[in-house]
Amino acid sequence: MKASDLLVKCLESEGVRFVFGIPGEEIEDLLFSLQASSIRFIPTRHEQGAAFMADAWGRLTGKAGVCLSTLGPGATNLVTGVADANLDKSPVVAITGQAGLRRLHKESHQYLDIVGMFRTITKWNVGLADPDSIPEVVRKAFKIAESEKPGATHIQLPEDIARLESEGGHPIPDVEVRRPDPDNQALHKAVELLKKSKHPLILAGNGAVRKPVTQQLANFAEKHNIPVVSTFMGRGAISDRSDQSLLAVGLGFRDIVMEAMEKADLVITAGYDIAEYSPDKWNPKNDKKIIHIDFTPAEVYAHYQPAVEIVADVAATFRELDLLFDKTGRIYDGSWYAPVRHKILSDIQSYELKNGQRFTIPGVLNILRSIMSDEDLLISDVGSHKMWIARNFPVYCPNGCLISNGLASMGFALPAAVAASLLDPNRRVVAAMGDGGFLMNSQELETAQRLKLGFTTIIFNDNDYGLISWKQRMDKGRSTGTHLTNPDFKKYAESFGIKGYRPTNLRELKKQLTQAVQSRELCLVEIPVDPGVNMKLAEKLKKLKQRKTPKNSKGRPS
Repeated sequence: MKASDLLVKCLESEGVRFVFGIPGEEIEDLLFSLQASSIRFIPTRHEQGAAFMADAWGRLTGKAGVCLSTLGPGATNLVTGVADANLDKSPVVAITGQAGLRRLHKESHQYLDIVGMFRTITKWNVGLADPDSIPEVVRKAFKIAESEKPGATHIQLPEDIARLESEGGHPIPDVEVRRPDPDNQALHKAVELLKKSKHPLILAGNGAVRKPVTQQLANFAEKHNIPVVSTFMGRGAISDRSDQSLLAVGLGFRDIVMEAMEKADLVITAGYDIAEYSPDKWNPKNDKKIIHIDFTPAEVYAHYQPAVEIVADVAATFRELDLLFDKTGRIYDGSWYAPVRHKILSDIQSYELKNGQRFTIPGVLNILRSIMSDEDLLISDVGSHKMWIARNFPVYCPNGCLISNGLASMGFALPAAVAASLLDPNRRVVAAMGDGGFLMNSQELETAQRLKLGFTTIIFNDNDYGLISWKQRMDKGRSTGTHLTNPDFKKYAESFGIKGYRPTNLRELKKQLTQAVQSRELCLVEIPVDPGVNMKLAEKLKKLKQRKTPKNSKGRPS
C-alpha cells in the first residue's frame, strides 16, 4: 500500500471526518489519497483558518481536529492556530508536507526545519522517515493529542516518503484508556479541609467543561451549596442559572466576583490551568488553602501551593468526594456569596440599551442572550468584546461559549464557527468579533459560503484595536497606535453573496439580530459600538469596591 494511502487509512481508523487545509505540491499524493477516502478535505483560504477550525473541532468533540499544509510558508501559517490549540488544551493533529529527504541536509527551495519549529508549540511532533512507521506515528499523535491534558501534535510527511510503498502496514486501533481513580488518602485530606472551611469556593477551569465533569461538579456544588467561579475557558462548567454560579473571573482588574474570591477560605480548583488566569490575581497574599483537582499535578508556582493535590479523573474525583463529604451532612450557608451573585446579575442587567443611546457591547450582549436558546453556541474572538462576553454573557451548558484565552489569538472566531457548524448544522452558532479580529480571517466567509453553512457573524466595530486602547487608557490615560479604518462591512458580506446588516437604532438592532440568529443562514451583522463603556466599567468598579455588599439577596439570570 502506498504510504499516503496508509496514512489516510490510519486517519479513518481514528474517526476523522474532516481535514482542514490548503493544497500544495508536496502533499499532492496525500490529497489524492484523501479524495479516495471517507474523509472530506476542506480547502480553506488560509492555513491559520484551517488550524483554528481543527482547534474548535477538538474543543467541541474531545477528538483531535486535523489540519494540513504544505511545507515552508504553509507550515509557518499553521503555527498560530496550532499554538493556540496547545495552550487552550484542545486536541489537534497537524500534518505538514516537506521536501524530499535527499534535500533536507542543505539549503533548498521553501525548506524549513518544520519539526524544530513545532517543537515548542506541540506536545509531540515527528518527521516521518519510514513508511512502515506510519501506523505507530499516527496512533501516537492522536493518543497524545487527546490524552489529558489535551493539546497539539504534529506529523511531517516528506513528499518522497508519501510515494513509497509500505510493507503491509495496518492502522493500530484506538483502545480506551481509563484514567486513575482518586487516591483515598488525598480524598480524606480534602474532606478534612472542607469540614474546617466556612467559605469554600470552586474555581472551574478549562478541564471542567469536558464531559462528564460538569455534571459531577454541578451536583457537588449544588448539593453542598458551594459557589462556583469559572475562568473564561471554564464557562458552562455549571449553568449560570444555578444559584451557586458566580459567573467568570479573568478581567485584568478587580471585578465584582473578586469579593467572593477574597472571602473564600478554601479554593477547590477543578481542571484549572495557570495559563487561564494567573493565581497571583486571586491569591495575591498566597494565604488561600487550595485543593487541586486535575488530571495532572499542579504546576510549581509561588502563588499556587495546594494543601492537597488529587491527580486523577476530575469527574470521578468529584463523585468520590461527594460520597465522602455527604456523610458529614454539611450544607454551607450561602449568605456569604449570594449577595455577590445578586450584584453581578444586577450589573449585567444595568447595561440594557435604551432608545437613543449609542450601542455598547454589553448592551448588545443582553439582547443576544435573550434571542439565543440555552443550547446555542457563542464563539468569541479576542478583543474588548471578549472581556464583556466572559463577564456579561450567561452560559447555560458546557461549551456554550468558546473563547481563545491561553494564547488569546485574534482571528479565532470565524474559522471556529465553520468547524462548529460542520459538526452540528442544527445548532445555532454566533461568532462575535471586533473589526480587527474579523479582518484577520474574514476570507473564511468564502469557505463557509462554499460549504453552505449557516451561522451569524457579528462585528463589534469601534474602528480600533479596542482592548489595547482600553488598557493603554487605564495605564497612561491615552492610547496610541490603535486606530483603524474599515471597509463597508455590509457590502463586504454581500460581495460573498451573503446577507449583511447594519442597524442604526435600537428597534433595527433587535429586529435584525433576531432575523440573523434565527434564520440559520450565513449572514453578517455590523454593529457600531461606543467604546466609552470600557473606561466607565473601570471607574464604576473602583466605586463599587468602596460600597458594602447587600445582605441576604439572591438573583437569577433571565
